[in-house]
Amino acid sequence: MLKRPPLSLYIHIPWCVRKCPYCDFNSHAQKDGLPEQAYTEALLADLDNSLPKDENRPLESIFIGGGTPSLFSGNTFNHLLKGVQQRLQFAPDIEITMEANPGTVEHDRFAAYREAGINRLSIGVQSFNNDHLTKLGRIHGRDEACNAVALAREAGFNNINLDLMHGLPNQTIDGAMSDLLQAIDLSVEHISWYQLTLEPNTVFHARPPVLPEDETLWGIQEQGQALLASAGFEQYEISAYGRGRQSRHNRNYWQFGDYIGIGAGAHGKLTDIESGLIQRHWKTRQPEKYLARTDSFISGERTLANDELPLEFMMNALRLNQGVPTAYFTERTGIELTAIETELKEAVSRDLLDADYLNRLRPTAKGRLFLNDLLSLFV
Repeated sequence: MLKRPPLSLYIHIPWCVRKCPYCDFNSHAQKDGLPEQAYTEALLADLDNSLPKDENRPLESIFIGGGTPSLFSGNTFNHLLKGVQQRLQFAPDIEITMEANPGTVEHDRFAAYREAGINRLSIGVQSFNNDHLTKLGRIHGRDEACNAVALAREAGFNNINLDLMHGLPNQTIDGAMSDLLQAIDLSVEHISWYQLTLEPNTVFHARPPVLPEDETLWGIQEQGQALLASAGFEQYEISAYGRGRQSRHNRNYWQFGDYIGIGAGAHGKLTDIESGLIQRHWKTRQPEKYLARTDSFISGERTLANDELPLEFMMNALRLNQGVPTAYFTERTGIELTAIETELKEAVSRDLLDADYLNRLRPTAKGRLFLNDLLSLFV
């Protein structure tokens, strides 16, 4: 039986100081000032238009991403979050995350963000090697990255994630481990550690840099996972490692929860219990066009067909090392488990899925390693 899953909110801030050559997110280089007030009002109008009918679920998490949200002031986020809370109930322990660029923050800004209600920071470090940071187009260096963590602690943040990439141009295994050791030494609660990929419509895709050979990439992955584990970081998802903390917002994505997306280019997913339909929507992408909207900010939307739902669900749930309770499949897709029992048994026979699938949908160690093979069974 289909049930309403937990609800989260994603807020997109599309501006940054400059576009990084590897970035395929909807981000736009800052030009002549930022329209903070106008954009905030547009976000709240967007939220008004996006609220599901008779919405009474509390917000479990908010994630403010970009772009570079830390270009906006604490006062702006204070106004924005108060406006959100006027429209949606906050869970008592709501997690509110903001992405921050080490090159755009100082102590007073962190303190203002904390005062506005933001209680988790995701700091986009990417590397602690200054040469690599230059090649990645970042506007900060190693010292600024380390200082950003110290300033965040002084401002009262006790839940900090560091974004780190590996497989960087000409990176060695030792170089990648040096980055991880520095992150570990900063005693953060969470590290998102993922491999650089050359995405379409990026400078790196058009002019590819020299990346490490597959053997080196494999060595980085193996040694890095071992190093993080020895430091007390549990890998709970493909690229997520927590030391006592996990990203509640991302877990809601992976558990096929609902989320409203507001802001230029933001995406959302909502479940309508009355109709039994699950719908995805996405918003106007260009900031100027988004700001000019006065009615609907939606650029497109579509209803997920029943034959799409098993793969949609598994693509998220099986990213988690421990998977999800099996009951979530029916509760969050409306499809009975018997509809995919043949595929589940095949996955078990190939040692890709845990045999206890009637209680928990969980990939095996082999399934995590060959996740694409596992997912292909549900196409």
